[in-house]
Amino acid sequence: MTSLPRELRQYLLITFNYWNFTITDGALRMLVVLYFHQLGYAPLAIAMLFLFYEFFGVVTNLVGGWLGARVGLNHTMNIGLAMQIVALLAMALPSAYLTVPLVMAAQAISGIAKDLNKMSAKSSVKTLVTGDQQHALYKWVAILTGSKNALKGFGFFLGGALLYTIGFQAAMLAMAAVLGVVLVMSLLMLDRDLGKAKNKPKFSAIFSKSPSVNVLSGARLFLFAARDVWFVVALPVYLGATLGWSHLQTGSFMACWVVAYGIVQGFAPKLTGSQAGRTPDGRGALLWAMILAAITGVLALLVQLEWHPALSIVVGLMIFGLVFAVNSSLHSYLIVSYAKEDGVSLDVGFYYMANAMGRLVGTVLSGLVFQYAGLAACLWIATAMLVITSVISIALPRHDSHPAVN
Repeated sequence: MTSLPRELRQYLLITFNYWNFTITDGALRMLVVLYFHQLGYAPLAIAMLFLFYEFFGVVTNLVGGWLGARVGLNHTMNIGLAMQIVALLAMALPSAYLTVPLVMAAQAISGIAKDLNKMSAKSSVKTLVTGDQQHALYKWVAILTGSKNALKGFGFFLGGALLYTIGFQAAMLAMAAVLGVVLVMSLLMLDRDLGKAKNKPKFSAIFSKSPSVNVLSGARLFLFAARDVWFVVALPVYLGATLGWSHLQTGSFMACWVVAYGIVQGFAPKLTGSQAGRTPDGRGALLWAMILAAITGVLALLVQLEWHPALSIVVGLMIFGLVFAVNSSLHSYLIVSYAKEDGVSLDVGFYYMANAMGRLVGTVLSGLVFQYAGLAACLWIATAMLVITSVISIALPRHDSHPAVN
């Protein structure tokens, strides 16, 4: 490690932190779903346990970007790791103490920790790449984003395996111990001034003043709401209640989907032309959003017509996942590219606030719309949201109207 360039060492450490956190985050989610299902909780009630997890993601990204610019991204990343350890230890209490308020509070802490960690990791990459290295920036962001989602899928598997082998409480303690080691390494090795702004930003700076960032944030909100409105609650319930899949089949399928989704994200630079010497811009974001809207519309029609439901869902979800992964990776690069050099976490935090808001809206609508109108209605709403994403993306800057880094 000591023989590697400083920027590469820091990138590897940030990625290592992010990977370990992501695995525990995915495992925690699956452990909560499976364990509380065993305790007799209804699916919608289990989904509501994650309500604060999503809500506090909105708040954390908005305030966390400002905090990172003032105190440094090393501090916000380490705070995130420490808070996740606290959440895991709270969930390790005996089952008699795991009341709904306690679990929701622990999930709130975990949600804050997750978004502090993600915002810190994504923002840090910007500080390690110079402004004229846009191909390297896109590649590094794609690897970080793609590996995160692949490992989150692995976390789903790990959560089920830990529950089966050592039980719920022991699993929480084991994951807290691993993150404790990661936290110590991060405290010792991460640069102390990473991402700290030269001028201390005022609290009012949490709202982005960049038109590019604002437009991209609006597109991101509807993009992720369009995914979660049918993926979070509606799809798992549909697979079990309508298609008769077991919990194991449903969980394994969705875990594999998330892993494949992350792998595709890592290859996004090749799919969008970056390897041919072109870095993507707003034109590419518009094109991929339109393709995704068309695919979702076709899938909605097939589900509504009940045309081979299992085949339509499985194949449609795979195609949707591939195109959505490219959209997500492309957006992740653009926000880091658009963000200003000094205090990068302010723009990135604002953007991921919109991302968290989209997830929150999508999660709530997923349960509500599915309960009253079914999966096809969820997919039609997703299609409408993707059309809105496309319309918003028209205003994203092109290379001939906006520099890659401002």
